[in-house]
Amino acid sequence: MIYGSTVLFVDDVPAVLEFYHQAFGFETRFYDQDYEFGELDAGGAVLGFGSHRCGERMMPNGYTPPANGQPSGVEIAFYTPDVSEAFEKAIGAGAVAVAEPKLMPWGQTVAYVRSVEGTIIGLCTPQE
Repeated sequence: MIYGSTVLFVDDVPAVLEFYHQAFGFETRFYDQDYEFGELDAGGAVLGFGSHRCGERMMPNGYTPPANGQPSGVEIAFYTPDVSEAFEKAIGAGAVAVAEPKLMPWGQTVAYVRSVEGTIIGLCTPQE
């Protein structure tokens, strides 16, 4: 078995795909309009997005959207050599600042933004 992808369920898949392209440069590798499901090539990993309707369709009687329209309690993280630049680019694309870039005691620089669909995104230098 190998890890395949992460899929987040959101309100507006095309808008989210566009945000991740503008903020991080990820290209859409697949989008199915009927199922409202798309995937991004996120630097060798696959990051997928399905609409809540897609979740209900794929998992009848098993999909439960987050309560009160809130985002899921999950963080996704992207490694970058320049956290400050990535942080500013994400903000410029519509992300909300959660935590400014900070040098951690173990030597990694870390920042956090909230994406347009509400997911917390960690931006960090690679762990050495």
